[in-house]
Amino acid sequence: MDAVRVALLREVLAGTEWLGATRRFAGALRGSVVSHGGGLLLVGTADHEPWHLAAHLVDEAAWSGTPELTPTLVRHDARPSDPAHLAVGLGRLAAARRGETLLVVTPDDPGARLLEGVHDARRAGATVLALGTGGHAGERELTAMAHETLAVPDGAELDLDTVQHLVSAAAGENAVPPQRGRRTFRDRLSRLADHLTAPPPPRW
Repeated sequence: MDAVRVALLREVLAGTEWLGATRRFAGALRGSVVSHGGGLLLVGTADHEPWHLAAHLVDEAAWSGTPELTPTLVRHDARPSDPAHLAVGLGRLAAARRGETLLVVTPDDPGARLLEGVHDARRAGATVLALGTGGHAGERELTAMAHETLAVPDGAELDLDTVQHLVSAAAGENAVPPQRGRRTFRDRLSRLADHLTAPPPPRW
């Protein structure tokens, strides 16, 4: 989803809870990675790896000048023979440390192995954020461990994929340093032009 579609979607959602909810969650994500500077780990479930969210966060990191938003994608079935950026397995969660941020995306039950890894990361001092449907028993356990959560229940106006687009876009916007003040319309238009003319990111 490009910047134009995100802007149109926001117009449609004006007056709903989703704009505020996604911006609050994105603000927590951006605030954690910028203030701690320890890196962002992104992980999904065994049946759903958040490839698209990873790619969009890479885009936002580049466009906003906030490299801290660039995630390390943690995979359930990573192999040593995979390219380096795809070879990070769940063992990385046990190695997480204070200052790092862990974003967990769960469109389905996270499963015991992932929950154990999240527990290890939380215990070591990592900041945990959870984005999911909130409808599974494992997700409720994950919510209890997370510092910040955003649930997209089945039957909601938006699906989880769309919410991920809104969160990633807002994370990049929130990265504008406060001292620059409120952006003018020309600033926003310039950033939109940059979005539309920038070359596509390398494929994951």
